[in-house]
Amino acid sequence: MSDLFAVARGEQPADLLLLNARIVNTLSGEIEEGNVAVAGEQIAGIGGYRNAAEVINLGGRYLVPGLINGHIHPESSMLHPARYAEAVVPRGVSGIVTDLHETGLTGARWMLDVWRRLPLDVYFMVPSCVPATHLETAGAEVTAEDIAEALTWEGSIGLGEVMNFPGVIHADGMVHGKLAMAAGRVVDGHAPEVSGMDLNAYIAAGIDSDHESTSLPEALEKLRRGMYLMIREGSSEKNLADLLYLVTDHTWPRCLFVVDDRSASDLLRDGDIDAVVRKAIALGLDPIRAVQLATINPARRFGLRGIGAIAPGYFANFCVMEDLTEFSAGDVYHRGRRVASDGEPHFDSPPPDDNEEHVKGTMRVKPFTVEDLRIPAEQADRPIIEIIPDQIVTGRSEDTPTVDGDSVIADPGRDLAKLVVVERHRATGNIGRAIIRGTGLKRGALASSIGHDSHNIIAVGLNDHDLHLAVTEVERLGGGLVAVADGKVLGALPLPIAGLLSDEPLNKVVEQHEALKTIAAELGSTMPHPFATLSFLALPVIPALKLTDKGLVDVNAFRLID
Repeated sequence: MSDLFAVARGEQPADLLLLNARIVNTLSGEIEEGNVAVAGEQIAGIGGYRNAAEVINLGGRYLVPGLINGHIHPESSMLHPARYAEAVVPRGVSGIVTDLHETGLTGARWMLDVWRRLPLDVYFMVPSCVPATHLETAGAEVTAEDIAEALTWEGSIGLGEVMNFPGVIHADGMVHGKLAMAAGRVVDGHAPEVSGMDLNAYIAAGIDSDHESTSLPEALEKLRRGMYLMIREGSSEKNLADLLYLVTDHTWPRCLFVVDDRSASDLLRDGDIDAVVRKAIALGLDPIRAVQLATINPARRFGLRGIGAIAPGYFANFCVMEDLTEFSAGDVYHRGRRVASDGEPHFDSPPPDDNEEHVKGTMRVKPFTVEDLRIPAEQADRPIIEIIPDQIVTGRSEDTPTVDGDSVIADPGRDLAKLVVVERHRATGNIGRAIIRGTGLKRGALASSIGHDSHNIIAVGLNDHDLHLAVTEVERLGGGLVAVADGKVLGALPLPIAGLLSDEPLNKVVEQHEALKTIAAELGSTMPHPFATLSFLALPVIPALKLTDKGLVDVNAFRLID
């Protein structure tokens, strides 16, 4: 391996030399033509270098810095961490920032250990809200003391999204105790529809980013108050088209692209953060600016040295592209080593280890009957959850649901379905029940053990017998996605790792997932991403109404309606 400084001075041949590159310079905002010399894991220099152990003539192709996904929950892909790396690295992704709050610290440590053996830089934001609130039952708890310890882990850089925004605003001692543990570190926010003096209080606590903005006025206020604006474009949360107007010559340094959550199907078909860059360019954003929002901007926001640009001393993380508009990676390099070409990984994934068994067998459901899913007629005055297409916020309707005898029932003629959440970590027997509008279902039921962020079993359907079958089938599988109708299981995707992840290859997971989406459509679902939408209906930190195992939650009032 060559000496970095000797190569930089031109006194020693490089290990790798890329000739005739059109370099996307994220530091100056221009396309720069030149040769790039690499010594070991780092870029030695850009200039008239000629000698190297390996010389590749790019012939005027573009050299783009490795992409950085500034906020991502890889668990939402339903992929084993090794399979996740195999999916995103060939897309040009060299780094992700994640808090892994879906699995608790035990699962997070296991996932981080897997990734350390792969060509993907993972920057860990210690989860701040496990559980997210007191309004649900979670499978783990992360205390202030746990946060302090996890901040000492290799790769830990700060505190993950602080979802308990009411606790921050109203000076809850436990929440502020966690914030105190991260003093001097970066702290990510999660403040949907928070504004005015409440937003001032939230930011004053030391939180300076947000990925939950869905409108221009909301996003602009957060920018004006000093937040980094994370423009999100995930599988079920699509905010790019609405917020891209805010990326101007004045604001762009405080903006970055994120996906938050992205399904395996979307990873295979469209990609990861590369898909967001590609769409932003298609919507009219300058290609260099689009690349900056997925490279140097997240690097600067999180204080990550040596990544986000192609320059001397930076890690040799980059990808080769024929065209910036199509934005499709060819050869992908990580720390000076070619790790993928034309969508195919060139690295071996580590074999399973004993720790993987520690994150399996997590379904602990107290036996329940069909009758336990009934909503009594006297609860007909409760509000109805309204699905808002392509958003994870929900509406609230005061319509009166349909009543049959002594029970509130689903009514497909009014697009009213039944939603239930069954606790699955501690066998408490808790079951939340509500009516929801916007699924389009005409028969059957859908169920999932992915229910952010506590991941109890969530199911939507038109009759209690199918709901009961769907939930018990998820339990039998050890976690997963299920579709049933007329007392029969029509399709399933097992997720045995923490009830969240499959150990199957990407193509098989996508095949099973796509089959389930087709079945859901055949059952009448009008949701483009039915299981992704379902997963957020139990998240009680996203307005306006959500359902947890403890009952119907008024998120704005931060209390149970039941």
